[in-house]
Amino acid sequence: MPPVVEIRKVSEYAGQEVILQGWLYNLRESGKLLFPLFRDGTGIIQGVVVKSAVPPEVFDAVRGLTQESSLRVTGKVRADKRAPGGFEMDVLSVEVLQCIPAETPYPITPKDHGIEFLMDHRHLWLRSTRQRAILGVRHEIIKAVRDFFDDRGFTLVDTPIFTPAACEGTTTLFEVNYFDEKAYLTQSGQLYNEANAMAVGKTYCFGPTFRAEKSKTRRHLTEFWMVEPEVAFAHLDDAMALGEQMIAFILERVLEKRRPELQTLERKIENLERIKLPFPRMSYDEAVKILQGKGSEIQWGGDFGGTDETLLSEGAERPLLVHRYPSAIKAFYMAPDPLRPEVALCVDMLAPEGYGEIIGGGERLADLALLEQRIEEHKLPRKAFEWYLDLRRYGTVPHSGFGMGIERAVAWICGLEHVRETIPFPRMLYRLTP
Repeated sequence: MPPVVEIRKVSEYAGQEVILQGWLYNLRESGKLLFPLFRDGTGIIQGVVVKSAVPPEVFDAVRGLTQESSLRVTGKVRADKRAPGGFEMDVLSVEVLQCIPAETPYPITPKDHGIEFLMDHRHLWLRSTRQRAILGVRHEIIKAVRDFFDDRGFTLVDTPIFTPAACEGTTTLFEVNYFDEKAYLTQSGQLYNEANAMAVGKTYCFGPTFRAEKSKTRRHLTEFWMVEPEVAFAHLDDAMALGEQMIAFILERVLEKRRPELQTLERKIENLERIKLPFPRMSYDEAVKILQGKGSEIQWGGDFGGTDETLLSEGAERPLLVHRYPSAIKAFYMAPDPLRPEVALCVDMLAPEGYGEIIGGGERLADLALLEQRIEEHKLPRKAFEWYLDLRRYGTVPHSGFGMGIERAVAWICGLEHVRETIPFPRMLYRLTP
């Protein structure tokens, strides 16, 4: 029996007979020749079926295939510089697993479809070349994140999805029934990650997070994946350095491993290649002045909207680190600057090309009395945070960390207009299916 191989590895079998398992991507006919395109999830290869070289039933079987019919194909791999990928397959035999009836054709055809139609058929849209390229880049980003932290002595520790209280503000909580009490879907693993850092020193969690934001912007999902490192004995500058090093590592890995996917997406690769360390930094104070100079109505004390973030990164070739926002607009756990208590030791990293915030973090409040005061000021349930206060009662230390939403990073690196394409099955304000 010939070996079963993946399309991405056919170059290793030039001149040999192999079996491919996959689906029909397209079919072109030219007289006594058929040119089926086969895909298997790892790539696409063109087959060649010569009527005089195969039994009639094989020629007829291929000729009768419809888009996305599933099959096993036996053939001989042949190098051809004109072919996509540099190789073709001379088809010898075909085992059709399912031929989709012509009267119920595959819904997504080569013609243009509206975005709502494609989102309604997301489970099938994922098979397209563009969507598979995005999934490939997403995979590489996730793998790079894990390798970055694992190689630097971080310990992956999972954090709970059900939580008893808010982490990022009470207005964006998804409430669920938890037996005889209320619980919430996690907004972030950070608070639990602080406990993990006190146990292992350097940790990160990686999982789904949920925000009940009634937002319809191109940057928002209600369910997304976030990586969150936390480091004991670390300050704001340490968090900023770690964040920019991680982004540089991710970019290097994607450019090395996923250049074909970026080309499929027509990404301007040179924009990514120009990004080198260190990244520029500016204070919130400086950012407000720049925005006002560009016509923004932002006043000191206000948070930046998407337009403000775009204006700040306008013309920038590298991500921008904006630090020390007003304490009043940041989470209760952010440490104040000892020299200026009205600002927090926090940072947002803004991606270039108008992609906005991709990292948010900073130094955590280590002082017990001030943390108790903050919890009261934010009207948070004291009982739900007693365990968190214990971290300040028993061996408190300076510590810092950040969170990066995978989907926003994917959108930026792939050059996508909307985050809905960055995750296999997006959850948005008006979309819960498929």
